[in-house]
Amino acid sequence: MMARSGNPVMRLGTLVSAVLVLLLGGGATGWPQSSAPALGMQEQGSQAAPLPPATPASPAPSAGEENPGLINEMGKLFGKLPTILPPLKSPSETMNDLSRLAKPSTMISGRMACPVSSNGAPDCKQAANQLCQSKGYREGKSLNADSAEKCSAKVLIPGRQRKPDDCRTDTFVTSALCQN
Repeated sequence: MMARSGNPVMRLGTLVSAVLVLLLGGGATGWPQSSAPALGMQEQGSQAAPLPPATPASPAPSAGEENPGLINEMGKLFGKLPTILPPLKSPSETMNDLSRLAKPSTMISGRMACPVSSNGAPDCKQAANQLCQSKGYREGKSLNADSAEKCSAKVLIPGRQRKPDDCRTDTFVTSALCQN
């Protein structure tokens, strides 16, 4: 073995060269033997003892593989934005929407029973439409509603137990916003 050079710059240059040869696939499977000090040797006193062989560096990822870094993940997020956010409307579309919403409307008061739908809930949209139509408008939107419990006269009998079907709750639209 040759003695190590005392110049640290020369040793660093040799180390960089060896790493580049490994990374760039210089074809050699081991460390090059040259007049430069051998890598993998450790100086102990005046003799050098070999270290265990180094494992070759892992190959660089190919261009087709994904890099799971922050920038890559942000790129994926920006790629999905058109499917997450609704599309932007043009100024003319926005104005058309606003003018459609700003149709002349009138608030009216009255009392119209909300029919019970198939699922048992009151349908107050239909009642608001009926209330508005009774005043000459085309359709309406419920603004205020009221509920009342309506019971049969049987509940007034002293000592009689109240049964579940003796009373029902009726809902009424009392004011609506009507449009032509």
